[in-house]
Amino acid sequence: MKMANIPFGVTNWENIAPETHDGEQGQAIWRTATFDGIRVRMVEYSPGYIADHWCSKGHILLCLEGELQTELDDGRTFTLTPGVSYQVADGAEAHRSSTVSGAKLFIVD
Repeated sequence: MKMANIPFGVTNWENIAPETHDGEQGQAIWRTATFDGIRVRMVEYSPGYIADHWCSKGHILLCLEGELQTELDDGRTFTLTPGVSYQVADGAEAHRSSTVSGAKLFIVD
C-alpha cells in the first residue's frame, strides 16, 4: 500500500453516516472514509454476528472493543481482543469473522 496525495486531516467517525450490512446472522455497521483509494472503516458487529461470505480482500484489522473470532479457510481460528490486530494480503488466506458478544474494529484496506 502506498499512501500518497493524502493531506493531513482529522476524522470524527461519529460524523460519518453508518451503513448497515446484514451477515448470515446479525449485522455489521460500517462508517467508511476513503483516502486516495485506501478504504478506512470503523466497524461494529452486533452480538451473534456471523459473516455471510469468505473474504479474500487484504486488510489490516485492529480490535478496539469486544471479541472477534476469525476463521481461515484452512480451518485455523484466531481470537482478537482489544489491542490485538491481524493483517492479510489480497488473495491470501480467505477468512470470515464472527462474534458472540459483539466487537468494534478499525480496518484499513
